[in-house]
Amino acid sequence: MMQSYFGTATLKRTYLLVKANDPKAFAGLPGYKQWLARLHRLGHQIGIILESIPLTITDAGEIFLIDSFPIPMCQPIRHGRVKLLRDGGAYARERDEGLVFRFQTPTRTGQIIGAVCLPTSYDDRAGAEMLAILLEEGSLCLADLGYRGDSFQTRMYEEEGVLFLTRADITSPSLKITHSLIRERVEGMFSSLWERFATRVYSRSWNGLWNTLKLKMLDYKLSFAQIISYA
Repeated sequence: MMQSYFGTATLKRTYLLVKANDPKAFAGLPGYKQWLARLHRLGHQIGIILESIPLTITDAGEIFLIDSFPIPMCQPIRHGRVKLLRDGGAYARERDEGLVFRFQTPTRTGQIIGAVCLPTSYDDRAGAEMLAILLEEGSLCLADLGYRGDSFQTRMYEEEGVLFLTRADITSPSLKITHSLIRERVEGMFSSLWERFATRVYSRSWNGLWNTLKLKMLDYKLSFAQIISYA
């Protein structure tokens, strides 16, 4: 959690700063590899804390936004020889910056409702089906063109009671503008996660990747709920 406070790009840099600046507070601090191993054993507890942070319900609570963005696993120059998380599903695409996973989350007024991390070979709609159970029945979910498809949209409405609406489904010019303005909220949320270095997660295992992303989301949700502040 100190990573955002220090504004560092990696957990290792955060560890070194804590160790150097306040050694008395952590007299029994283990080595970095031991500390990281202990951190990744706390994945379940981190998830419980994430779920315990209350959401701020508004009048627009029945409107959700969903989107995804890639998580690069290495620099593009290393595409040909790196084996990082290949077994987990990471692979290079022609126009992507490196080996990537796709991180996908629905939000409500900028608040994270849930998240899923899948190999980039998966369709956006596959992640949406996993996350639809978190959305309220009878709600509207605004999405981009990656979530369009008559069979998918019909199935989500019939099985989950959620209407997925993309810009292409809207014929009114004024409603298209409204859709775009509302969609800016999820872009703002992703921008905030970007500032927390969520796109610079070079983990060596699937467990490490997912736990690190959960720490980013935890920091974001605590800040959004005004439970913590770095001002």
